[in-house]
Amino acid sequence: MERMRGALEKAKMLVGMDVDEEATPQQEPSFFDDFNRDCTLSTQQSMLVFFRPIKFGITFTFGNLLALGSTAFLIGPKRQVDMMLDPVRIYATAIYIASMIIALFCALYVHSRLLTLLAIILEFGALVWYSLSYIPFARSIVSKIMASCFDTEF
Repeated sequence: MERMRGALEKAKMLVGMDVDEEATPQQEPSFFDDFNRDCTLSTQQSMLVFFRPIKFGITFTFGNLLALGSTAFLIGPKRQVDMMLDPVRIYATAIYIASMIIALFCALYVHSRLLTLLAIILEFGALVWYSLSYIPFARSIVSKIMASCFDTEF
C-alpha cells in the first residue's frame, strides 16, 4: 500500500500537481525527481512561440535542419537524398524544405511576428506530413481520417 501511495505521489509530481508534503515520507531524491525538476518548462518558456515567434522560428528551423543532417550522418548523405527524392515523398520533401526556407525568410528578412508564426505552423505541418511519408500507408490513413472529420454530408 505504501508503494502505491509513493507511486501515486510521484505521478502527481510528474504532471505538476501539488503533493502533500506531510503525507509522503522524506526520501532521498531519485534520478527521475531530479530529471523532472531540471526538464520542466516555466509558463513563459513554454509560450516562447507566442511571445517571441521570430526567435522560436529560427531555432525550430535550425533544429529541423540538424535533424535532417543527423539522419544523413546515420544513413549516409547519398542514401538520405535518394530517400528524400523518392517519388513517394518528393512532394512532401519539397513542401518541407520550402516551408523551412519560408520560415527563415519571414524570421530573418521580413521580421514579421505574424508571418513567422504562420510559417512555423506551415513548417510543423510539413514536418508531420514528411515524417508520415516514411510510415507505410500513414498518409492515406491520416487523409481519410481528416476527410471524415471535415465531411459535411450526414
